[in-house]
Amino acid sequence: MADTLETLVAKELALPVDPKVTALATAIAKAHGKASRTVLFYGSCLREKQLDGLMLDFYLIVSDYREAYDRRWLRIANRLIPPNVFPFEAGGMTAKYAVLSEADFHRLNGPETRNVSVWARFAQPSRLVWAKNEKARAKAITAVARAAPTLLASAILAVPDSDDLLDLWRGAFALTYSAELRAERKARSGSVVDSDPERYRRFTDPAIMAIAAGNTIRKGGGWGRRRIEGKLLSVARLAKASATFAGGVDYIAWKINRHAGTAIVIKPWQRRWPLLAAISLVPKLFRSGAVR
Repeated sequence: MADTLETLVAKELALPVDPKVTALATAIAKAHGKASRTVLFYGSCLREKQLDGLMLDFYLIVSDYREAYDRRWLRIANRLIPPNVFPFEAGGMTAKYAVLSEADFHRLNGPETRNVSVWARFAQPSRLVWAKNEKARAKAITAVARAAPTLLASAILAVPDSDDLLDLWRGAFALTYSAELRAERKARSGSVVDSDPERYRRFTDPAIMAIAAGNTIRKGGGWGRRRIEGKLLSVARLAKASATFAGGVDYIAWKINRHAGTAIVIKPWQRRWPLLAAISLVPKLFRSGAVR
């Protein structure tokens, strides 16, 4: 009997990671005390064997924002424009982590939101590297299992027909890249699939079955509206990150330069006024083609 989508997700989330990743995730969870529920490891570093010198990506899932933060403005920011993103260092490793409540993580992996940010990422492989208890682990698995059906349902009527099922995934990820400010080149959306094609083949039928069961296909996919809203939300997150992410402006410039081959240099005044710096960077990013 074939595995269900949730079973596939549970198995994938449970795959082992470098002990350094687990230690870093545990330290992130500890930093937010009893509010911490799960920590997920995701992104391009998941495919790397040598992690030294890289910035690892995590999502910290918390019970609620009131319990996660001492400062009221951080609670409000996380609730209004989720997630908040913070830098983190421990054990000689460097990371950034995004914070979402369990309720927001569940919602943002599903078809009830047009924003692609969370479900596009968790339709890709990830690892559940820390969990407070089995109930928290089960909730995270259920939330992540919503991502792949949401991705494919949003794109299935907007991607050209093909005999290769992987083209649906490639097209779907390309659409999500177009709905955010992304520094990566256009080929990146295809390379996500081509880095592990068998994984996406295993997930295709269970994800399609979940779409059919949930009746989540929407005519046309709504990608024009998604692109406009997604770009605006990305700008808002960029501006917010300049306040919540220490050294955020330098990190943003580094990431854009790394992916797009640009040479953006942050000036002293931009470090002093990070919010204004983030806003001033946006038109330059579009003109240079560093983001699309």
